[in-house]
Amino acid sequence: MPAPLTQETLARAPKVLLHDHLDGGLRPQTVLELADAVGYTGLPADDAEALGTWFRQAADSGSLVRYLETFAHTVAVMQTPEAVQRVARECVLDLAADGVVHAEVRMAPELLTAMPIETAVEAMLDGYAAGARETGTTVGALLCAMRQADRWDEVAGLVVRYRDAGVVGFDLAGPEIGFPADRHPSAIALLDEAGAHRTVHAGEADGIGSIRGALDGARAERLGHGVRIADEVPEDGGPLGPVAQRVLDDQVTLEVAPSSNVQTGAYPSIARHPVDRLHRAGFAVTLNTDNRLMSGVTPTSEFVAVVEAHGWGWDDVQTVTERAVAAAFLGDGARADLLGRVREGFAAARA
Repeated sequence: MPAPLTQETLARAPKVLLHDHLDGGLRPQTVLELADAVGYTGLPADDAEALGTWFRQAADSGSLVRYLETFAHTVAVMQTPEAVQRVARECVLDLAADGVVHAEVRMAPELLTAMPIETAVEAMLDGYAAGARETGTTVGALLCAMRQADRWDEVAGLVVRYRDAGVVGFDLAGPEIGFPADRHPSAIALLDEAGAHRTVHAGEADGIGSIRGALDGARAERLGHGVRIADEVPEDGGPLGPVAQRVLDDQVTLEVAPSSNVQTGAYPSIARHPVDRLHRAGFAVTLNTDNRLMSGVTPTSEFVAVVEAHGWGWDDVQTVTERAVAAAFLGDGARADLLGRVREGFAAARA
């Protein structure tokens, strides 16, 4: 008999994380120390526990706009290369401590306005590399362009320039509504020409049209969130809508983050979240944290929540993890090594 699925056994299981924001995962104590170092006085609390509670409560408003406002504080304290490097290193340490063996962590370098954008990217990469050396957890950087800004070409160029130094792909973040994924076709063309990977936030705050735009306009390989594809997946098992059928047929990876979706008001609870319906229907569902500070989650806690709400077993957890391995922006050799590591880790966790 396999070991029971508990928080302890899930914590031991290997995890692969595809959707985690660097500026959404700071340690509260680090936020306080960095604010003190740079003279930032805008924090709403002055001790780590109270600050962590504030972030979660502010993010629990049920509004994506209010949720995104919490990032003003984390970005404000990340305005030096040393701060960025520290946050990136601690990100890897925290993920590794929770059983993550590979992660792709994203950040919009254009938000780090107090330094040249190249300096911001290099500081992130230095921090990830330091954390990887200490833990053995491998990390790839995803660089976000903000949909509402006009620096897509610049960010796409950085993805290509730094892809041999640890940058694994391009992302579009920020408001979906009103800012389509093909707004700057020159950036997409640059990525196409270089054969660069991309994932696009779509199907979180907006619906099927946003998902179609990410696929057609940006040629997304993965969908950040993507859960609104469920709008075309009837609960009664009826025929799928055309975009859902395409996403299923092409096995476009869904970077699902249930707790975050509940916080931003997309769904009322984990139990009502379509993660299980999509998984059962054969979609390429992966399970992710989005913003660990704002949501008060870890990769393990996200699995625990879905296991408890939807009755997942070991096979479900392992299948979702192996899907993440298949979708990671890795070379074939590194992917095969990671898959072996994951299967070995599950064999031990399930024993």
